[in-house]
Amino acid sequence: MYKIDILLKQNQKLFHTNDLAILWGIDNRNTLYTAIKRYVAKGVLVPVQKGLYATVLLDQLDPSILGDAVIHTYSYISCETVLARAGVLFQAGEAMTFVSSFSRRFVIASHVYIVRKLADRFLFQDTGILRQEGVLTATTARAVADMRYFHPAAHFDNPRAIDWKTVRTIQKEVGYI
Repeated sequence: MYKIDILLKQNQKLFHTNDLAILWGIDNRNTLYTAIKRYVAKGVLVPVQKGLYATVLLDQLDPSILGDAVIHTYSYISCETVLARAGVLFQAGEAMTFVSSFSRRFVIASHVYIVRKLADRFLFQDTGILRQEGVLTATTARAVADMRYFHPAAHFDNPRAIDWKTVRTIQKEVGYI
């Protein structure tokens, strides 16, 4: 079977270099990079950033999945993004907010991402984190707990939409308080 057939039969649309090596069964890095270079030239692979490729145009990708793939380490969507979706914040910015083990701001395909650094002892506590549409996402209560950790005096436009008892429980379980 041809490499292109194997690639296009996959459900996922984003691939890191190592994913392609495993998918195609290529051990030699030079052979792998040559194959990737050829598929990019043919338009089969779309470069996202160094080491990350898509099989569709970037504007056809879910921004959450794209951000998660670019981060390429344990992370979850939280803070302003989750709170705006839940109606707790009315004026969230255009950026999608992730929490991970490092801090960064980046733009990919006109999508702005902010990654907030959270200490590992808190980050890997999965209380209040669910997998939604293929990406780890904080519940509203976990997002409030995270916001309070990053900004203790954070203002919430609709505090009645928050279950404060659950927030305190999450804060204790995660270790914020």
